[in-house]
Amino acid sequence: MTTTPWTDNELADVDEHDEIRIASLRSDGTLSSTRTIWAVRLDDEVYVRSVNGPGSAWFRGTRARHEGQIRVGAVTRDVSFVDIDEADEVEERLDAAYARKYRRYAKNIVDSINGADARAATIKLVPR
Repeated sequence: MTTTPWTDNELADVDEHDEIRIASLRSDGTLSSTRTIWAVRLDDEVYVRSVNGPGSAWFRGTRARHEGQIRVGAVTRDVSFVDIDEADEVEERLDAAYARKYRRYAKNIVDSINGADARAATIKLVPR
């Protein structure tokens, strides 16, 4: 897998925009329909969670090839979907990042993205 780091502009777009559009690469090489989800930046990395857990359609789609595409602001970027270990210490930092970025939303909504189901469906987006 060839990767190139996120640019400062791409990371700024993730910080600036509440939502990103995500599509997974199907086994036949075509992109799925896009879904709108929340994303957070943690240091120089970008993470997403499925608020409905691993059973959600878009998350299941990431399992076919672990590749896809995101759009945020003016940026369109091919990415790899990298699973993280639920026990990873990054989870608590991600909880804080989601709480900080989306604090203007109702507490129960933010609590959902930081809940056990969403944590079980956390993916790091790695640019390709």
